[in-house]
Amino acid sequence: MPSIESNQLLLAAAAACEDKKAEDIRILALDPAESGLTDYFLICNGTNERQNIAITDEVELRLKREFGVYPNSVEGRRQGEWILMDYVDFIVHVFSSEKRAFYGLERLRKSATTLSIADLNSQLRERIASTRKKAAAKKVTSITKPEAVNKAPAKKGTSDRKKAVSKKSSAKKVATSGMKRTAKKNSK
Repeated sequence: MPSIESNQLLLAAAAACEDKKAEDIRILALDPAESGLTDYFLICNGTNERQNIAITDEVELRLKREFGVYPNSVEGRRQGEWILMDYVDFIVHVFSSEKRAFYGLERLRKSATTLSIADLNSQLRERIASTRKKAAAKKVTSITKPEAVNKAPAKKGTSDRKKAVSKKSSAKKVATSGMKRTAKKNSK
């Protein structure tokens, strides 16, 4: 199951495609049994090669600026007919309309489910809400058990004190033994 962060990255990439006027934006959720390489394909097309390059530049810039994430690899930027950007959890495909029709990734991945941006947004909100509920439940259970909370720091503090005392005493022993050795050497 993809992480919340990867879904946020995917939504930001789709928004960048929309901002640069990409056409026919589709998100394919790939079947994990068939595809071990990634979780999603973000597929769109531009009207010409220059627009395709502008779309990929915007995706890269936005993900770098907002999340500090760079693509692992970028292929086809020089030609601009089919540009592939690999972000591990998802892959962005920006096609020219002719190449998209010719290769037909949507046809090749028949087991994949097509998601809209609204669907992905609602899934993301649900996952964030459930994560927050779990965190709140953990916090409530730790607060209702005060004896466990109070005992843990006391044990930790006493063990830290014991370690510090033992370090000091071992340092004193080393120092006094070194003094005794120098005193014996001087007396001879």
